[in-house]
Amino acid sequence: MEGRSVAGAARLKVWIDQDLCTGDGLCTDHAPEVFRILEDGIAYCLEGTKVFNDPGGSAEMAVVPRASEGSVIASAAECPGECIFIEIEEDAEAPALAP
Repeated sequence: MEGRSVAGAARLKVWIDQDLCTGDGLCTDHAPEVFRILEDGIAYCLEGTKVFNDPGGSAEMAVVPRASEGSVIASAAECPGECIFIEIEEDAEAPALAP
């Protein structure tokens, strides 16, 4: 199940600050399954078929498919607008590791 957390695993989430986006498209080159440029020339995140098109906030975080995590990280690193933000969400049901 894409987008679902596996017990004990962290999930990568991503969001874009559209106010900073330059519309360069590097993100869509790296990870077209996670990013899309809309009619306004600005990049938005995808989660499956859902487009997070409410600009400017971390409330619009998309879960990154495991196979796309490296591409999303590369997108954030190379983004000229520095508008791609990545967060790691720990699974709340994950067992605590012993010290």
